[in-house]
Amino acid sequence: MAASRKVKIGLLQTWADADPVSNLKRTLQLAHDAADQGAQIISTQELFRSPYFCQNEDHANFALAEEIPNGPSTEAFCELAKARGVVIVASLFERRTAGVYHNTAAVIDADGTYLGKYRKMHIPDDPLFYEKFYFTPGDLGFRSWQTRFGRIGVLVCWDQWFPEAARLTSMNGAEIIFYPTAIGWHPSEREKYGEAHHSSWETIQRAHAVANGCYVAVTNRIGLEQPIGGDGIQFWGQSFIANTSGQIMVKASGDKEEILIQEVDLATVDVTRTHWPFLRDRRIDAYGDLTKRLVD
Repeated sequence: MAASRKVKIGLLQTWADADPVSNLKRTLQLAHDAADQGAQIISTQELFRSPYFCQNEDHANFALAEEIPNGPSTEAFCELAKARGVVIVASLFERRTAGVYHNTAAVIDADGTYLGKYRKMHIPDDPLFYEKFYFTPGDLGFRSWQTRFGRIGVLVCWDQWFPEAARLTSMNGAEIIFYPTAIGWHPSEREKYGEAHHSSWETIQRAHAVANGCYVAVTNRIGLEQPIGGDGIQFWGQSFIANTSGQIMVKASGDKEEILIQEVDLATVDVTRTHWPFLRDRRIDAYGDLTKRLVD
C-alpha cells in the first residue's frame, strides 16, 4: 500500500451581496479562518465576488470582471497563500480582452505562486442561468496542477454534469477535483422538483469520484438572490466532499455560511485505482464516436 499522504481540504460556503470589495474581504477572512482550522487546500464558491449576475442579461455586469492573474482578487489570494502556506482555488469573472470574458478559476500554490487557470468549458443557457451572454467557452482544456499538497484539478458548476470533463481531468492526473458552484432552485419549482434536482446534482458528482477513483470537493453558495422583478434563485448550499468510493465524508447545511473542513488521504487514490482499474480497462480503441454530437 502507498504511504499515507494526508491533506486537509477547506471549502468556503457563503453568500454574496452587491459589493465586490466586501465580498472579497469576507472571503479572504473565511480563507484565513479555514487555515486556522488546518485547511491546506481551500476553495471558494463560483463567482464569489458578486451575486449570481447571470439571472439576467445586462451589459453593466461586465464591469465586475477582472484580469487573471493581474487583477485584485488573484493578487490578494496569492498574498494570503504565501502568508498562510495554503493552496487556493478562486473562482472569478475573467476579463481576457474587450468582448471576451470567461468564468475562470485561478489556482495558487502554497508559496503564493500563481500556477494557472481553468476556464469553464461548458456554458449553460437556461432560465435564470444566462451564462452564454457573459462567458466565452473555455479554451485551455481539462487540466491539473501539482501543488505542495497534491495534484488537483478544477471544473466549474455546469461542468459537473459531464462525465467527460471529470474523466479527462482525472486522466491529466488530478487526485482531487474541485467544483466551485452556484446552483439552486427556482422557488416556484422547489416543492415539486426540489428533492429530485438536488439528488441528481449530488449523485452525478459522487459518480465522478467512483468512476475516476478520485476525491470530489464541491463548494456551493447559499441565499435567495432576487433580481428586480423576478422570483430569483434559492441557492441550496450543501457543499460536500466525497471520497474515492463516492461516499460523502462531510456535508454543509443548506442555508448557513460554513467552512467545511475534511482530512483526506491521497494514498487512497492509488489504492482505489488499483483495485477498481477503470482507467486500465477503458476501450480507448472504441470511443471515437465520443467526439461526435450524435452517433447515426
